[in-house]
Amino acid sequence: MDSSTRQYPQFHHQPLLCLILLPLFFFFFFIELIPKAQSLPEHRAPNNTVSAIFVFGDSTSDPGNNNYIKTIFKGNFPPYGRDFVGQKPTGRFTNGRLASDYIISYVGIKDYVPPYLDPSLSLDELMTGVSFASAGSGFDPLTPTLSNVVSLPRQLEYFKEYRKRLEDAIGKERTEHHINRAIILISAGTNDFVVNYFTVPIRRKSYNVFNYQQFVIQHVKEFIQGLVSLGARKIAVVGLPPMGCLPIMITLNSDYAFAPRQCIDRFSAVAKSYDALLQSELGTLQGQLAIHGTRLYYADIYGPLLDMIQGYQRYGFEEVSSGCCGSGLLEAAFLCNRKSFVCSDATKYIFWDSIHPTEKAYYYTFQALRPIVDRMIKD
Repeated sequence: MDSSTRQYPQFHHQPLLCLILLPLFFFFFFIELIPKAQSLPEHRAPNNTVSAIFVFGDSTSDPGNNNYIKTIFKGNFPPYGRDFVGQKPTGRFTNGRLASDYIISYVGIKDYVPPYLDPSLSLDELMTGVSFASAGSGFDPLTPTLSNVVSLPRQLEYFKEYRKRLEDAIGKERTEHHINRAIILISAGTNDFVVNYFTVPIRRKSYNVFNYQQFVIQHVKEFIQGLVSLGARKIAVVGLPPMGCLPIMITLNSDYAFAPRQCIDRFSAVAKSYDALLQSELGTLQGQLAIHGTRLYYADIYGPLLDMIQGYQRYGFEEVSSGCCGSGLLEAAFLCNRKSFVCSDATKYIFWDSIHPTEKAYYYTFQALRPIVDRMIKD
């Protein structure tokens, strides 16, 4: 079916409620597991030659950069971080570790990816890897302006600043070699659709869904080219999750929001078709960038998350359509706070709040992505 005849979601249902609530909660997503972070088996990748890991994106990979900017989209207060080491709310939008934390630990560099904007970071912390990600951000330039967070172009500017700091400390040649051997992770895009396109009418006036997907992917490609110009050579781009399965999407787009609660397939279908287009475009871009020695990798999180939801009992989950914090239907960010009711055992939940996965779900997604990480190490 071509783009002129395919059927896309209608957005007229509960427009005022969506417009008020969604921007308050959406800044995304995905990848992790296990009952307690402290009891996780510490697997290490063999023959590691990776120098560092650098992360860009949104709340799926923001370990606390938003703590240092003026925005209401923060996660540096309880109950966030309840199962993190020391029960410390770091700014991660989950109860424990993010997928990027599991990845950097698996690669054998250090246990956690710190936020670049933390002014207390040592040179060693900077050299071994940082995250530039900002919860609420996206590839569409409009998306970060809706929540006053760090845009992807600004994250790229911070990376350029980072490179200059490293050159001043260890020299230009060593810096170039260091960045060439680093793994780059990009995890963003969900906010462009959930917070922006599906909620605010501005982009829908100019783009149908297919054209908007192309618009977003064009910005993905430009961002990758910017990274390559700064020395990045191993770049993984994370796709979109099944957006219709997010608890808040179910709540705001169901005729019966409380029961039975099921994924909204029409929204997930948009993510699935976007992922297919992204994977194709990355293949084309790979050919163009091969002259630089650049390798691009597509990281699928749609499949792993959907498998957790559909086969939840195999993973030890009991609740798949609501979060652990509050009612689990709407709460996220400041609406999930120290006064909120919180479930006693987050390992039974796929979602920590109405948007973000639990540490356990993040761990399982990391496990699904391990083959890609292994390839990036070896290539």
